[in-house]
Amino acid sequence: MKRIITFIVSAVFVFTVVCFTMTGAKRAENDFIKYAEFNVTYPALEKALDIDIKSQNEEVKINWIELLAYLGAKYAGDFEKYDPQDMDNAAEALRSGRSIDEITSQMKYYKYYRQVYGAVLDGFVGSYTEYSYDDDGNIVKNECYGLKVYSPLAKSFAYSHYDDFGAVRTYGYKREHLGHDMICATGTPVIAVEDGIVEAAGWNQYGGWRIGIRSMDKKRYYYYAHLRQNRPFHCNLTEGMKVCAGDVIGYAGRTGYSTKENVNNIETPHLHFGMELIFDESQKECDNEIWIDLYSVTLLLEKHKASVVRNNETKEFFSPKQKAQ
Repeated sequence: MKRIITFIVSAVFVFTVVCFTMTGAKRAENDFIKYAEFNVTYPALEKALDIDIKSQNEEVKINWIELLAYLGAKYAGDFEKYDPQDMDNAAEALRSGRSIDEITSQMKYYKYYRQVYGAVLDGFVGSYTEYSYDDDGNIVKNECYGLKVYSPLAKSFAYSHYDDFGAVRTYGYKREHLGHDMICATGTPVIAVEDGIVEAAGWNQYGGWRIGIRSMDKKRYYYYAHLRQNRPFHCNLTEGMKVCAGDVIGYAGRTGYSTKENVNNIETPHLHFGMELIFDESQKECDNEIWIDLYSVTLLLEKHKASVVRNNETKEFFSPKQKAQ
C-alpha cells in the first residue's frame, strides 16, 4: 500500500515539477510550488554539511544545499537511491573549477529541487556567534561556522523518537500526522530552532498550547505543540516578538485534543515538532498546506543543542544568549 501511495504522490510531484519548469511561457501570478516532499536521508544531510564546513578552509567553497539539490535531481527525489560516491563526485567536480550551473546543465529539475531544499534548509548553515556557559557559569562567546540552528529540545534533556510522519490520527477526524513527535518529560525546555517571529502562541484544540514561529525569510513555519499545562510558554514570550535561535520558548507537555483550554488529553508527554513550507502567502492556511517529514532534519539538529540554566526562583530556563541580554 505504501508503494502505491508513493507512486501516486510521485505522479502528482512530476506534474507539479513539469508545471514549474515550463520554459518560454510567462509565469502566472499563482505559479508557485504547490507540492513538495523532503526525503533527504540523514547520512546525505550529514555528509553534505561536512563537505560545506570543510570547504570553508579551501579555495572553493561548496554549498551543501546545492549538493543535495544535485542529488535530488539525479534521483528524482528518491534518496533510497543515495550513494555517497555520487556526492563525492559532484563535490570533486566543483573543486576542479566547474560551477554548479555546469554540472547541472542537463538536469531538467535541478532548479526545482534547489528551491524546495532551500525552503527547508536555507539559513541552517553559516557564520554565527555561539553562546555557552563555562564551568563557573560564566557566559562565553565564540565565533563559529557550521550548523547554526538548534535542536527543538534543550541539551541534557532525554527524548526518544522514530519516523512517525504520515501516521494515522483520529481525534476530530481521520487524518495524517503532519509533524514529528519527540517523546520527553513534561517540562523539558523547548528551543527556537532558528531566528524568527512568533506568529501564534495560544490554544488549539488539536495541538493544545502551541507556538508558531515564522523564519525571517518567511519560507518556514515552525509548529511546536502539546506544551505544558498551566505554564506552557517561556515568561518572555509574546505574539509578534522576535526570538533568536537557541532561545527557550516554552515547555513540553501533553495538552490538546480538547475544545476546552488547558486540558491534558494527550496520553504521553511529548513535543510535536512541525515545519510548513510556504512559497506563497496563500499557502499559509489552506487545504493544501505543505508539511514535511522532519525525522532526518531532527537527527541533524541533534548535533547542535542549546545549553540552558534554571532560575530557581522563577523556575524558568534560559539559554546563555537570553541570559546575556
